[in-house]
Amino acid sequence: MPTALFRAILQLTSPEVRQIVVISILTTITAFVSLAASVTAVLHFVPLTGIGWLDWTLDLLGGGGTLGLAYLLFPAIVPAVSSLFLDDVVEAVERRHYPEQASIKAQPFGEMVLGAVGFLMISATLNLLVLPLYLLPGANLALFLALNGYLLGRVYFEQVAGRHLGRPALLALRRRHRLRLFLAGVVICGLAAIPVVNLMVPVIATAFMVHIFHQQPVLGPVMGDPAD
Repeated sequence: MPTALFRAILQLTSPEVRQIVVISILTTITAFVSLAASVTAVLHFVPLTGIGWLDWTLDLLGGGGTLGLAYLLFPAIVPAVSSLFLDDVVEAVERRHYPEQASIKAQPFGEMVLGAVGFLMISATLNLLVLPLYLLPGANLALFLALNGYLLGRVYFEQVAGRHLGRPALLALRRRHRLRLFLAGVVICGLAAIPVVNLMVPVIATAFMVHIFHQQPVLGPVMGDPAD
């Protein structure tokens, strides 16, 4: 796994990936700002008590809380948005490192949109449900990494494996390597929590998962149900 991560980071220097990195950074910033602005707007335009000074104080506190919440939901939102343009990253990594096993199936745009929206809803909902537990010192970090590690490992794996495998084979492979995918997701989640680095996480995570996928000695058995 360390080798896969190292190769993924090196891929950022590839000329064919640089443009995607720029798009990823802009998309990531836009997603974060949009989330923070949306919640702030709701707090500002909806009177909470009807008392001017108290509403102003709550708006101010809410603004700070919004930034914290946006940062907390950051790992959940970015994959959903960035999944729409990361096929090029998969292709670049496979052409360079796995030319014999490079996929020929590009996921339909409509399928990508539905998958992105579904992941966003599930991830945001679960993070909001456990939000009170994030206030517990000590347990909050472990819970954050465990929950989002599982979600991120799953979504990035499915984005990569879905180019090679049909749904039944994909699910079988995911179950077979669930621990490895969970650990990979925790690594991605940890990177997503680092300022500046998190702007490039979509590209790094996608390249990382391509290596994780192709390093599994299982393409033969599970390919019994190939993708159409």
